[in-house]
Amino acid sequence: MNQLIINADLASGVISRHIYGHFAEHLGRCIYEGIWVGEDSPIPHTRGIRNDVVQALRAINIPVLRWPGGCFADEYHWKDGVGPRVTRPSMVNTHWGGVSENNHFGTHEFFDLCDQLGCAPYICGNVGSGSVQEMQQWVEYATLDGKSPMADWRRTNGREQPWALPFFGVGNENWGCGGNMRAEYYADQYRRYQTYVRNFGAAPIYKIACGANGGDYHWTDVLMREAGAYMHGLSLHYYCGSGRVSRSATQFDEVDWFALLKNALFMEELLTRHATIMDRYDPERRVGLIVDEWGTWHEVEPGANPGFLYQQNTLRDALVAAVTLNIFNRHCARVKMANIAQTVNVLQAMVLTEGEKMLLTPTYHVFELYKDHRDATSLPIRLDSTDYRWEGESIPQLSASASRDQAGVVHLTLCNLHPRQDAELSLILHGFTARAISGRVLSAATMQAHNTFTAPDAVRPAPFTAAQVHPDGQVTVTLPAKSVVSMALEG
Repeated sequence: MNQLIINADLASGVISRHIYGHFAEHLGRCIYEGIWVGEDSPIPHTRGIRNDVVQALRAINIPVLRWPGGCFADEYHWKDGVGPRVTRPSMVNTHWGGVSENNHFGTHEFFDLCDQLGCAPYICGNVGSGSVQEMQQWVEYATLDGKSPMADWRRTNGREQPWALPFFGVGNENWGCGGNMRAEYYADQYRRYQTYVRNFGAAPIYKIACGANGGDYHWTDVLMREAGAYMHGLSLHYYCGSGRVSRSATQFDEVDWFALLKNALFMEELLTRHATIMDRYDPERRVGLIVDEWGTWHEVEPGANPGFLYQQNTLRDALVAAVTLNIFNRHCARVKMANIAQTVNVLQAMVLTEGEKMLLTPTYHVFELYKDHRDATSLPIRLDSTDYRWEGESIPQLSASASRDQAGVVHLTLCNLHPRQDAELSLILHGFTARAISGRVLSAATMQAHNTFTAPDAVRPAPFTAAQVHPDGQVTVTLPAKSVVSMALEG
């Protein structure tokens, strides 16, 4: 019997809205074509930023956007991306396809994008190939209200007032593409570079150190021991892959379905073990765990540039997103931000574009279904789930998280990971009596279902009516196979 106990009279922290964050790198068609079309484009835009993508992302209230990378960040020199666009030098994107880009989307354009989206900007600085001075000057250029060469240059380039810059990452993947550094070396570099990420504005900058690659617990231990006092956040990167073997996102069977979801559920162990190390050095949990790259990683779509990481997005990816967000919600005492990779046209994207056309992916719909969790109080739960078994292995069939918003409504998100079997679930609510339930469900006829430019609504949410409140206050739910369900319980 599947049973979920929700302790609605207790609290386990506030679910930061930034857990539902996003990531846009200069990679493939994410920035250029996906977000930036230029001021001469026939595609409807506002100052070169395409309107349809902005409208779609505003509809899910995107809270924070990380930019410009990724690996690109540690070869990006910000001064090449400011000033008149006709004078900006081109550069070769050595990490992603070796293409040349013209630097038309730079600092001013990024802050304009964040303003249009109504989201917080998160800039990742260059430690791998950049200097301390370069990083210091970027922060000064963006945030100083006084008179200085950098602030005056910003004004010359058309921006009188400084921008708010709430989040700044001091390097990216410095254990790999950001310099192949050892943890001990990067800890010293971080201490040095962060010194010059100064608070020129009234609001302090939240400084994020480069954290571990997946299960590299030694990295977390060294960074917390040697530099924990100098950071506000420590990142973590984890991609759950593509299944048993890497293949196109839409070409898979149940063995790959099971393997990918099992990999996604490994996020629970990663967070638990990294948080345990952080707790040893930071028992007050002052330093946030920032999962600023996560998601699936399939082979590129046939015919696509291999360096552009363009992949389709199926119901399976939606289940990965949903179980991962459930995990983040339950670990909100330590996890303070997460940024799915990536926003448009790259990896597990929210949106895909093709010229003037745009579609919403199944993963986009998960973020929309889950948005009521943001800034709500996380409720402790106990889930007893039957197993989903495949070829001698097993994972829990169900996943869940719960929260209570300021109006007192309990929001519950549920996943049934089994692709062939429905699940009956009994809800027991402590400290809360449900009197009305509403909900929506995301599912499809096949595991491989996805949206295309000719059928953009093949996978989209529908009303959910398979929940019942009984006279004794118990709630029963029937979860369809391979589904994500979001419910609101009103007392």
